This record gives sequence, structure tokens and C-alpha cells, in this order.
Amino acid sequence: MDLDEQLRTPLFDAMVGLAESRKVSFHTPGHKSGKGISTRFRKFVGPKIFSIDLTTLDEVDSLHKPRGVIKEAQELAAKAYGADRSYFLVNGTTGGNQAMILAACNPGDQVLIARNAHKSVLAGLILSGAQPVFYSPPVDERLQIMLNVTFDDTKAAIDAHPECRVLFLTSPNYYGICADLERIVPYAHEKGLVVLVDEAHGPHLKFHPELPASALEAGADMCVQSTHKIIGGMTQASMLHAMATRVNLTMLTNVLRFVQTTSPSYILMASLDLARMQMATEGPKLLDKAIRLAKEARARINKIPGLFCLGRETVTGTLFSQMGDLDVTKLTITVNALGLSGYQVSQILNTRYHIQVEMADPFHILVIVSIGDRQDDLRRLVEALREIAKEHACPAAPSALASEPLPVFAHEAVITPREAFFADQEYIPLDQSIGKVSSEIVTVYPPGIPVLVPGEIVTAEAVAYLKRMLILGATVDGLDETNSWIGVVRR
Repeated sequence: MDLDEQLRTPLFDAMVGLAESRKVSFHTPGHKSGKGISTRFRKFVGPKIFSIDLTTLDEVDSLHKPRGVIKEAQELAAKAYGADRSYFLVNGTTGGNQAMILAACNPGDQVLIARNAHKSVLAGLILSGAQPVFYSPPVDERLQIMLNVTFDDTKAAIDAHPECRVLFLTSPNYYGICADLERIVPYAHEKGLVVLVDEAHGPHLKFHPELPASALEAGADMCVQSTHKIIGGMTQASMLHAMATRVNLTMLTNVLRFVQTTSPSYILMASLDLARMQMATEGPKLLDKAIRLAKEARARINKIPGLFCLGRETVTGTLFSQMGDLDVTKLTITVNALGLSGYQVSQILNTRYHIQVEMADPFHILVIVSIGDRQDDLRRLVEALREIAKEHACPAAPSALASEPLPVFAHEAVITPREAFFADQEYIPLDQSIGKVSSEIVTVYPPGIPVLVPGEIVTAEAVAYLKRMLILGATVDGLDETNSWIGVVRR
């Protein structure tokens, strides 16, 4: 990778040049470089941002048919990440997951999918008409964390389903736990499968030797990354990277024209151009600091009675040893020994200490340490956790959540997700849905892993789990606005 070349930001430079030319605009957007924007909005964010809120113009190229500066910016991204082709995404990794499936699968194709897939993957299956064949990652019963798929389980699933021509993985998962891609991908290729990876939480992995290998480094055929989640992209800004050996790049390009808006945000695309430049030229230095801060915070948290922060040393355990690696910039903090749920600790941190975490579940809170964090931020988090732990210390009292298991996700599927989604449907009370066929993607969000998939039979266990999560304060997506009714196939 040529670092001097990676200092270039062709799209951003063209946008600034056009803004500074002060041309008269008779095109969209209607605010005309901010002149029509609400005064309150302009006062808060300043005027310059509106001057680069542009539309498809000769000077700044077209996302759907790039020939100029967007083409150059995407080519620089491909070189930085080691891809044959890289694409800018303006509606997050969701659109990228859908595009990968649509480009790799024909209607009726069977796709081997790790069950920790995001709900956007299910939406891609519904759009494509492909049929999922699920297999599940193991669960660490002690920490109540769904891990990632193992090589042995993946090999067994591939061998048991030779009809599947595509393997879809999620790595890292939300907790930073990686699948063993360096063993899984070569075996999948040996068996003739195309490997797709939702790498939403891994746009930084390529740029530091202390982090797990990236999907492309492991040989994946396509991956999609949420540049906005971990590094310097703005919200909704993601990238899709592809290798040409097993991927029809023409088909992928065409698919992306269907799943992305024809009015893409140039501000989001500029943030991708700049985030790529920043990682390619300063990534090791910036990530050095983030890794150091995360390690220091992890060590301090693990000295607080009642708290446990997952680290690489845990990966030496029976199940964890089968994982690929751990992204140490993710701090998964187990809190249930305090007699509190992760939701409660998250709320206390927010309301009392003005600290907002990335995610909470019944047992944990999740903190993302990125290139934007400072030492004082981590110190403030640790001190707040120390106070909460001291206030709620109750070593003799068992946690009320100790017997709250994660659900079994191996529900019986009787029709494809597409068939269920487009079938005649009805909404019925959740309690009456047991034995019915779900027409909804039902997830506890975040992380958005489907508890129920369209076409699967609703089980008593799934209903009990959803109701318990609602009582604990989780957000359940896929039910009605009252969280008491669910869509099922009318039969």
C-alpha cells in the first residue's frame, strides 16, 4: 500500500472545491447551500456543512455510475483494504448485507448461515428468495454470552449440507468475538462455497497487528463493514469489499444500484473518503492508543468486586479457545453479580453519571473504545462502575437473572422467509402464537439477532424469552407497538 497515495482524498477535495466556487444552484437539495435551512439548524452546526450537501454533479461524480472522483476514492479504499473492488454505502451495513446475498444467491438457493446473523441478512433472503440453513454458535453458560461459530461446527454444517453454495458469517460479533475465519474460509472454498462476512464491527482490524485478522485477510469473498461504528465514518456510512475470483462484480454493481438511494449523501461519502485516508495513514498510531486505553480500563474493571470484563485471557477457556480471536477494543462487562441487569446498569450510568454505553443485555453492558476516546473518558467510566459496584455489592445474594438462559434458536422452519413474509398474515396476541408460523423477523435489539425468522414455528420458549426481555427493559423489534401482538401466517 502506497502511503503517499493514501493521503489523497479525491471526493472530499472535489466537494470543497465546488463549494468554494460559489456557483449559483438551481438543482437539489432545496436548501441551496444552506440559504434555505432553518436558522436554528444553521446556528447550531455552522454554515459550511450545507455547502457540501450536494447532489450528482459533474464535479463530484455519481455513486451509481462513478467515473471520476468517487471512482478514485473507491479505488483507494480497495487498495487500503486489500480488495479487488470496494463500494461506498450510504444506508449502513444493512444495504451491504442485502447486496451480498442478492449478488451471490439465486431464488431457491440454500445458504448456510450462522444464527448470530443480523436481521438485515434475513431481509436479504426475503428479497432474494434464497433459503437459509441455520447453524448456531455455542453459548458460554457461565457468562451467558453467545460466542461465535467454531471451525468444527462450521465444517460439520458444510459437510451435512453439500447443497449450500454460500456461507454467511458474522465476525466479529457484537461482543468482539471472532470466528476462526483463517481456518473456516479455506475449508469452505475447498468445498466450493462462496464466503460472505458481515464485518460490521471490524473496519479497523486491517490496520493494527494486535487486532484479529480481517475477513479479507482470511480470504473471504465479500465483506461489509460499518465504517461509522468503529472508525471515522458518519452514521450510515459503510463499505462493501469484494474479491473477483468467486464474485460476479458486474452483478454486485448492478445490485447495489437497486438497494441504494439514487440521492446519496455526499457528506456521508466524504466521511468514507476521509476515514479511509485516516486509517491507511495513521491507523496504527491511532489504534495503539485505543488498544492501550481499552487494556488499562479492562484491568481496572476486573479489580472491582462484582464485575468481570471479558479479555483474551478468557479465550483460553474450553469454549473460548475455539474462537478465532477477540477484538480487545470491545469491553464486555458482566454485571449480574451485583444483582442488577445490564439494562439497569446502563440506565444508572446514563441518568446518574451521564455515560452512555453501546449496548446492554440482561447480563452485560458493552463499551466500544475507539480512536475518538480519551483517557479521561475511560477513567470516568471506571470510577462510575466502581461506585455502582460498591453501592450494590451483595455477594451473598444470588442474581435474579442467574436462571435466565439464552433461548435455543433452532426453531423448525416450514416455509421460506420469503414465502412467509408475502403470505396472507394476521396479528394475534403473543400468548396465542405458539405453534403458529411467524411472518415477522423478531429480534431483541441490539444486537438484532433474530429470535424468530419468517417461516419458523413460534415456540413457547421463544414467547417466554421475549416476554422476559420486555420485562427487563429490552427493545423487541418485530412485534406491534404494544409489544403484545405478533404477525403469523394465516392457515
